[in-house]
Amino acid sequence: MTPLGDLSGRHVLVTGASSGIGRATAATAASLGARVTLSGRDGGRLSETLARLDGHGHRIAAFDLSDVDSIPGWVKLQAAEAGPIDGLAHCAGVQIGKPVRSVDQAFFDTILHANLLSALALARGLRQKGCHAERAALVLVSSVAAEIGQPGNVVYSAAKGGLVSATRGLAMEFLRDGIRVNCVAPAMVETEMMERFRQTTTVEQFEAIRAAHPMGFGKPEDVASAIAFLLSDAARWINGVTLPVDGGYLAK
Repeated sequence: MTPLGDLSGRHVLVTGASSGIGRATAATAASLGARVTLSGRDGGRLSETLARLDGHGHRIAAFDLSDVDSIPGWVKLQAAEAGPIDGLAHCAGVQIGKPVRSVDQAFFDTILHANLLSALALARGLRQKGCHAERAALVLVSSVAAEIGQPGNVVYSAAKGGLVSATRGLAMEFLRDGIRVNCVAPAMVETEMMERFRQTTTVEQFEAIRAAHPMGFGKPEDVASAIAFLLSDAARWINGVTLPVDGGYLAK
């Protein structure tokens, strides 16, 4: 029997691989036998991630996902250079809080492009002929913010909620292509993004957020393990779902 969660010999593309959940996902996939293509904007930081990976055959493909129209062609290039993609984990994203009264079109476009439109463009790219393996999987990263009301976080929550809806639609649309599409929804995870968020709050506000997490804050590896599971054949009958990875945050 194939070990549970095994990714041996598979080509896995990870966006946002220069830090946080993306870096942890790349490391987890590599430890399970995958050949990993690392994507992000900072080649130097991607090199740091590369140095941490087990195994061989990994590569860096630095790219700015804000160039949305170029994403499908870029995905085709990765498949041509490293083989059809068995798994794509879209971990890149942007979280900036702002009250609705302060939201302008530029802010809205930035958040929606980074968190939702880039995901749809990657999905479009993966579906292209020759870009994906016969059985492939796409995992998107949403947030528990999609399920709760948070003052000052409406646009981000809307973008992440859009990913949840897109996951269901893509799962049905891609059935004929042999591509499963699922999503993970983390609560607060100890990453650089969380540290930047902490600096925008008072000590009292941040401790209140910590207290709202029954099992404490998560680690990037907690989310990476869930992503790797959804990419693997262990999840071959799971499609169109959003898996909370939140330490009980939504259950309280």
